[in-house]
Amino acid sequence: MAQTQKYITNAEIARILGISRAAVSKQLSSGLKDGTIKYIQKGKSELIDKDTLPDGLKKRMAAAQRKAVEDVVKKRLNRTDLEFEKELWHAADRLRGNIDSSEYKHIVLGLLFLKYVSDSFYYRRNKLKKWTADSKNKQYYISSEKERSVIMNDKDQYRGVGVFFIPEKARWEYLQDRAGHADIGKYIDEAIEAIERANPGPLKDVLPKIYTASSLEGYVLGELVNIFSRIRFDHDIDKERDILGRVYEYFLGQFASAEGKRGGEFYSPRPIVRLLVKILEPFENARVFDPSCGSGGMFVQSSQFLKERYKDSTKVSISGQESNPTTWRLCKMNLAVRGIAGKIERGNSYYDDKFPNVRADFVLANPPFNAEWDPARLSDKDPRLTYGTPPSGNANFMWIQHFLHHLAPNGMAGFVMANGALAVGGKEGKIREKIIEAGLVDVIVACPPKLFYSVALPVSLWFLTKNKKNGRFRKREDETLFIDAREIFEQISRKQVAFTDEHIQKIAGTVRAWRGEEGAGAYKDIPGYCAVATKKDIAKHGYVLTPGRYVGVPDEVNDGVPFEEKMEKLSTELEQYFKESDTLEKQIQQNIKKVGQSQ
Repeated sequence: MAQTQKYITNAEIARILGISRAAVSKQLSSGLKDGTIKYIQKGKSELIDKDTLPDGLKKRMAAAQRKAVEDVVKKRLNRTDLEFEKELWHAADRLRGNIDSSEYKHIVLGLLFLKYVSDSFYYRRNKLKKWTADSKNKQYYISSEKERSVIMNDKDQYRGVGVFFIPEKARWEYLQDRAGHADIGKYIDEAIEAIERANPGPLKDVLPKIYTASSLEGYVLGELVNIFSRIRFDHDIDKERDILGRVYEYFLGQFASAEGKRGGEFYSPRPIVRLLVKILEPFENARVFDPSCGSGGMFVQSSQFLKERYKDSTKVSISGQESNPTTWRLCKMNLAVRGIAGKIERGNSYYDDKFPNVRADFVLANPPFNAEWDPARLSDKDPRLTYGTPPSGNANFMWIQHFLHHLAPNGMAGFVMANGALAVGGKEGKIREKIIEAGLVDVIVACPPKLFYSVALPVSLWFLTKNKKNGRFRKREDETLFIDAREIFEQISRKQVAFTDEHIQKIAGTVRAWRGEEGAGAYKDIPGYCAVATKKDIAKHGYVLTPGRYVGVPDEVNDGVPFEEKMEKLSTELEQYFKESDTLEKQIQQNIKKVGQSQ
């Protein structure tokens, strides 16, 4: 790691200074040519030895990092606005320097978690202090100040309401007072160990004890503490939980973007998750299961959906499984920051199903696409493989059957799937045919490419339903709704598109209308966008589920111009293009002759 941190790239210098890579290249060009700036070539990029950078440039980089922190610490930010998250991210990202994003992610998100558990503790402690001193409070009042202190330091007073007890040396104020120390990393690791000792069980192996060994300089860790101190404890833990949750999710998204394809392993873009949840519509006391839960976004949005409907967002039973231990930690912290309780287990869902008896009302998932797996590791009698065993080269239909297996009799599943699963033949095609004939396919939504960070792979959203006549919606046993949303998106960068809130409302509203929900309006097929097909219709298409086969093409908009008039105009334009082409060809021939004569 030390060897890696010795070098810095052109792009990293540009990010720290807030200038273009071209501007950095111009400033470094002479030093790289005369050898005063040392570097090693890696592919098309140069890894520049930080120690050989000009002193002036190193000072400017340090000044830029300090200024980014000062701007956040001093500035009055409106915490209800998205700019609050952006400002915090801008400062934290400037401080990253040349640390790999995958390492920096755990450092930053771990600190955010520490801030949350500490402030939750302060909130509960202040309540106990107020109650025990209030003579009108018959349950808590204690006349003796010494005995009040005993209550305020009683761990059960915190654990009983779902709050972690935070020892004095692990509290945020203690860390903030030492933010200027060169060995602040040691204090943070000691704080994490103290919290784990005080709260055995729920936090075991969750928090990252990586700060002392981190290659980040001490002052950078200290500045991160100062930045996150801007999320102020204002005696309203619900508001702060919402703010911290927003910041945590925003940072997850930014880290996923920075890590590109790897980012998809722990983070599903928020608009996709919101659309899945909006269509499924989870209700209070529902059992929600995600066997490939990543950092927990499906659970967060399910809870948020209840909150938006003025329901109790804590009344949802959550079960999740994640095979990657570092991602599992991110999930546990993400849920804790949101105040969401649930059981999240580590393990590979193919071979080590941690929830064999769970039958959920809703399964939400974004599993790995087209992953290899080993069917030989499963028993021939594995209850999940009801419709057949998928080939080892692709686990898509293993996941799909896993989801179906974990649904309650009236359960619904919504998940992301690679488009190949819509039309693949062979063993997988036979499995898909059986699932269709069983009447389980409710809705298929084709999505635009580039929805995921740095991955252009087109995907679709599948919605499977165990019972299409369960009374929650209208009976639709022999129907499947197809939506082609490939042209519905907002371009947010050259490499990525997203669904806006309006897009989400349109697509979810179409599903609600088709299901006959109150207030959703009447459903009708719209050529090029949505259509309803029966099992017989799908069979005619070879059991292919590609929406384009069913929705057709959009109706041509009549612009009121007669065909004859259009044809005459087109003929005139075409004749003009032919004339210009002849003129250009003659000019090229003359130029070639001139070149030949000059030789």
